[in-house]
Amino acid sequence: MAETDSSEFRILMFPWFAFGHMTPYLHLANKLAQKGYRITFATPQKAINRLRHLNLFPDFISFHVITVPSVTGLPPGAETASDVPIFLTHFLAIALDLTRDQLESLVTSIKPKFIIYDAAYWIPEVAKPLGIKTINFNVVSAASIAIVLVPARNVPKDRPITMEELATPPPGYPSTSVVLRGTELETLLFVTNPFGEEMTFYERITLSMKNCDVISIRTCYEVEGKLCDYISSQYQKQVLLTGPVLPEDSKSSLDERWSNWLAGFEPGSVVFCAFGSQLILEMAQFRELVLAFELTGLPFFIALKPPLGAEKVEEALPEGFEERVKGRGVVYGAWVQQPLVLAHPSVGCFVSHCGFGSMWESLLSDCQIVLVPHLGDQILNTRLLADEMKVAVEVKKEENGWISKENLSEAIKSVMDKESEVGKLVMENHKKWREVINPNLMNGYIDKFLQGMRQPVS
Repeated sequence: MAETDSSEFRILMFPWFAFGHMTPYLHLANKLAQKGYRITFATPQKAINRLRHLNLFPDFISFHVITVPSVTGLPPGAETASDVPIFLTHFLAIALDLTRDQLESLVTSIKPKFIIYDAAYWIPEVAKPLGIKTINFNVVSAASIAIVLVPARNVPKDRPITMEELATPPPGYPSTSVVLRGTELETLLFVTNPFGEEMTFYERITLSMKNCDVISIRTCYEVEGKLCDYISSQYQKQVLLTGPVLPEDSKSSLDERWSNWLAGFEPGSVVFCAFGSQLILEMAQFRELVLAFELTGLPFFIALKPPLGAEKVEEALPEGFEERVKGRGVVYGAWVQQPLVLAHPSVGCFVSHCGFGSMWESLLSDCQIVLVPHLGDQILNTRLLADEMKVAVEVKKEENGWISKENLSEAIKSVMDKESEVGKLVMENHKKWREVINPNLMNGYIDKFLQGMRQPVS
């Protein structure tokens, strides 16, 4: 444990009711608890049931149940974003705002020194009169904030933003490569959608950042320094970084089924593919994708959810596929221990959607990286790795977003051929970056975050 007085510094955490936010908040809580800080984690009961096993310091981290009020338009019993179709999420934001009185009572009762929050833009109004410091902790990359969620973006108040308006980055945006192009801009149109009572997503998030004492982002200065400086200048606030706040190394070992299978191949020869827990592909795209792996001629391990219209991956595979790839390829339709698969000596390439966790896991691995992003933040993460850091290859898509088997297999072969120009370049750059982004650097970020957190507000 760290400094003796840290336990007096009680922290209240109140993340947005989505597991993509609550989980990294709990990982951060674990890092802070390890240093002796006491944390009250305010979240709905359904979330607590799913998060409890991730609490590594139950003596230091206590959950506080927030009752999600019923709201017209919100499905009965809905408490988290997982319970709600994406087009109804703004009703969950209304419900979040209606929990304000519960938060006020909790704050009065536990008297925290700090409140760490994101979507609840009104937290500073609760905290400031009581002399409590507020930290707006963002779980997305700095690029995702800098490209659209800054005052310079000048988003219209009275109408939806247009593709034309989004085509140009905001004034002063510091990168020409970490950008969205053409139809990719559609993934940002949601910023003027309603997100709560008479409030857009853009208004909610920018207000949260404008009114807090300190902005914090789950990234590294080495990777996104220019973008973090830009956000700091836009909001005229200190920006504290936490590093990627990945979960602690699991003490478990890779499922024997997979470790035995992978052990049958040469070191660094297997291509592993996973697209996260959310993505479900269209049937035709799923089939095209698995055919791409067959086309490479390399051994492969694909872990993807069954596509739309299929209950199991087996029924979605192209005719004759299983026979043709028998012994060198596996397609599995459920969760696997991704970090442990990437750490296996036989795995030499990771084909990923470049979601936040996967982005960092790929950077910290020894594998060559091929990226197939689908959503806006994944595309920005991809441009960071492929165009700015040059540690990965992005698969070329057709105009309509289709990924052809030829383009995917070419990308994989280009990085797996260590003698090719592309293969050499990304391998050398990745090696350099891995030396920079090491576990000591990550731990140092938590120490710096704590120092910055405890400084008086200027």
